[in-house]
This record gives sequence, C-alpha cells and structure tokens, in this order.
Amino acid sequence: MHVERYGHGGQAVVCVHGFATSSFLWRTVAPAVALAGHSVFAVDLLGYGESDRPLDCDYSIAAQTEYLERVFTGLRIERAIVVGLDIGGGVAQRLAVHYAARVEGIVLANSVAFEECPGRDAKAVQHDTARFALRLTHGILGAAPLLRRILERSVARREVMTSRLIARYLAPFVGGEGVAHLLTLARALSADDVETLPLGSLRLPTLIVWGEEDPWLDSGLPERLQHAIPSSGLVKLPGVGRLIPEEAPDALAQLLIEHIERCVRSHERSL
Repeated sequence: MHVERYGHGGQAVVCVHGFATSSFLWRTVAPAVALAGHSVFAVDLLGYGESDRPLDCDYSIAAQTEYLERVFTGLRIERAIVVGLDIGGGVAQRLAVHYAARVEGIVLANSVAFEECPGRDAKAVQHDTARFALRLTHGILGAAPLLRRILERSVARREVMTSRLIARYLAPFVGGEGVAHLLTLARALSADDVETLPLGSLRLPTLIVWGEEDPWLDSGLPERLQHAIPSSGLVKLPGVGRLIPEEAPDALAQLLIEHIERCVRSHERSL
C-alpha cells in the first residue's frame, strides 16, 4: 500500500480517501497540518492510486480496515487520529470500533454510514456494470466518460474540477483494464460493512465535517451520525460538495488542527 508522509513528530494523523480518488486528494490539507507540527500519512487504499491491485483481492470496507491496521504496524504508528472521506469514513468507523487502541480520534468528512453505503455514485457504477463494461472497454479512454461526471458532480463549483485535475484522478483507470478494476472496486462496497456498527460505543473525540452540496449521500446523514456517536461535533460547509479537500482545503485543515488539539487535551486528561 502506497503512503505519502508529511512532517515529523507531534500527533500522527492518517488520511483516507474515498471511492475513485486517492491520497492525491490530501495534497493541500496534509502539508498545512504538518506545518502545525504533526505527522500526516495519506494512504492509498489497496486497489487505489499507487497501491497494488491484486487480482481476486477483497476491496470491501471491512477488508480495507484490516489492511490499514497493518499499515499502522508497518509504519510503527501506535495511535493516530484517522480522517476519512466517503468510504474512507467507513474505514475510520470500523477501525475505531474494532481497533480502538489504535485510534486517538476520528474525523468523518461526507462519510458513508448506516444503510447509506456506498454513495449514489458508486451505486450507479454497480447497477450499470454490464452497460459500462461493454461501452467503455472499447475506448482507450477507459472509465473517463463515467468518472468525469462523478468528479464534476462531487464539487459544488465546477471550475474547481479542471480538466487537468480530472486527468490526474483518471490516470489509474485508463484503458479496458482500468474500467474492469473500477467496476471491481465498486462491486466490493456494501452497507453490510458499516450498517450495524455500534457507533454508540465510541468514546473518542469525533468531528463530522459535511459539504452541504454533496449529491451522493442523503442530506440528513450528518445529523444521524452526530446523534449516534456520543459527544461528536458537526461542522457544515455551505457551498461545498463531497470533495472538501479540493474545494475548501484551508477550512478543512484548520478544522483538523483544532480537532487534533482537542484530541491531545482529551488524551492528557485521561492519563
């Protein structure tokens, strides 16, 4: 699994991207948090970005959680604040529930949760698998026609998602093999991995950040998450879509830095 590291010392922060993106998503947020004195690890989930994509591998949220826990071991990260966007938020939830000793706090940014998993973007890919496979594998552009629409709708301001930026996100899915792999990733996502998680058992600092213009998840989901997780906080960002690190990186970085400080204070009080 590919990991980008920013900074040394301070609090360890692990950032997990969502469906059809990669660690590239955190390229602006991570350095800002590192400059505040922390170590940030932006992870490519297995099968995404520059990580390996083994054939017949399990790419479900449950499996990705197990892989991420092994990343902690490999990088000698004892405990970290885990920041997850979209399906990355599902991974953060499972990690906090099943590996509580690894998690200092969590940040859920436009995260899947409950029965809302995956989002309507990945569900569209799942439902139209045969049609997309037949049409897209015949072109050298691979998944570009499909993913371009998903990326453009994942931001509220279309000018943010430039052609050059779209090309960067599309790079892992070019050609017939790229299309097939995208469909494999989509088919691996299921509500079974998050729907019954006992979020009420979580007793760690939790921040929910929500871009209000997300077309892929139900608008009432952030309040449901806040209600389910004790002592969690919710910050809504008007005029921002799902890809908060692209549209509001400075605001998100500041929210992360403030949450890190809360987590550190909470840990000190518990000692």
